[in-house]
Amino acid sequence: MTSSELVKLKAAPFKTNWLVRLTWLAGAVYLVYAIGYLDISLPRVFAGLGNGAKFLGEMVPPDYSRWKLLISNLIETVEIAVIASAFGVLFSLPIGLCAARNLMPVWLTWIARFFIMVCRSFHPVIFAILFVKAVGFGPLAGILTLIFASIGFIGKLFAEAIEEISDKPIEALRASGAPFMSVILMAVLPQVLNRFIGFATYQFDANLRNSTMVGIVGAGGIGGTLFASFQRFDYDFLAAILISIIMLVMLSELISVQIKKVFQ
Repeated sequence: MTSSELVKLKAAPFKTNWLVRLTWLAGAVYLVYAIGYLDISLPRVFAGLGNGAKFLGEMVPPDYSRWKLLISNLIETVEIAVIASAFGVLFSLPIGLCAARNLMPVWLTWIARFFIMVCRSFHPVIFAILFVKAVGFGPLAGILTLIFASIGFIGKLFAEAIEEISDKPIEALRASGAPFMSVILMAVLPQVLNRFIGFATYQFDANLRNSTMVGIVGAGGIGGTLFASFQRFDYDFLAAILISIIMLVMLSELISVQIKKVFQ
């Protein structure tokens, strides 16, 4: 290496990437523009803090006088989450399997992945509105909503987990002449079982939370009572509902941890 090359190397050891710098600058300019366009300002934030403090003050102490209504709605919420999780997991198994590109033909994976994409494209509230319009108000609309949400989440992760497995057990069984279902049961499922259980338990937690949300549009569960409390300015009963939901989710988390320990 010549002396002139050494001088150039010492002067500029790292080449300046102007494209990256311009991208960061454009992002910063757009951020400032978006904040101004959406009318985000410190006075509004401080005013919101005051209104929030007043709102929280009206929620204390929580009102548990209507505990029978609260418990019945919580039971309905749990039932929606359990049924939706069970059928969602059941349907996600074959759909995720069909979406795995290392096991299935290309045309079948495209169909399965398109269906999973549709299930993932919309928020559960949008699905809830559609199913409420289709089957009417009540838990059935919530169950159908969360089944589609479960397929969108578990189906995608299950397909990706299958694509990451080792091909050696599969090739060994195929070489021995094992049928397709034996390959799935003996070579595929044992490699993804623990991950699939983790996906299923997480989705149950998500369904439990979402079942409280879809009820706001009439899809059953405690969400309807929650929304009605907002509309009536019944904030002390609203606090009781929120605390109950938090306790329910915490209980679900403890159960999920124990289930994972059993299958480890």
